[in-house]
This record gives sequence, C-alpha cells and structure tokens, in this order.
Amino acid sequence: MVWVSNEQLVLLEDEAGHLTGAPELVVEVFSPGKENTRRDKEAKLKLYSIVGVQEYWIVDRLTKQVEIYRRDRAKLILVTTLISNDPITSPILPNFCCSISRFFT
Repeated sequence: MVWVSNEQLVLLEDEAGHLTGAPELVVEVFSPGKENTRRDKEAKLKLYSIVGVQEYWIVDRLTKQVEIYRRDRAKLILVTTLISNDPITSPILPNFCCSISRFFT
C-alpha cells in the first residue's frame, strides 16, 4: 500500500492518473518465505531509498510486529520496531495514531 499527500499528488500524477514519482509512505506486508523476506528487507528497502520514499513500514503478520524505516538524508534507516499495543504514528501523517494490535485483528 502507498500513501501520497494531496500536495504531492498534484506533482506526481500524470494525465492518466499514474504516479510518476515516489510515494511518501510505503506499507509492505511480508509474504511467507525466506526469499520474500529478503526481497522486502533488502531489495525493496534499497529501491525505496533510491527513489525517495520518506517512510517504509514492513508489517510481519507472523511475529505481529511492524518495522518503521524513515529517511535520514539519502537513505531509509530503521528507527523502531513496534509490537503488541505500541502506538504507531508518523510525521507524514500528523493526525494518525493507532495501536499495532489493530493491524492484526
């Protein structure tokens, strides 16, 4: 899943409604399997860093945790891993806050 603010959407959307640049936030839900995990944590993380994604959340249904990566200069860096009833917030989504447990109900 991706999220783009209205301000960025005006800049990134072409006439056909396609995004032509990086979304601000990408949420990835792990698919089962070691290769899928490696792809999400390595290949996609690197790609999203290169193209300018501001924040990347990796949701793991099995461990019921969410890793939060945020841009630090030109790279996405792991800033926290949330579990259980930890609240998830984001500077990109100023009025958003919910418990991680709601992701897994």
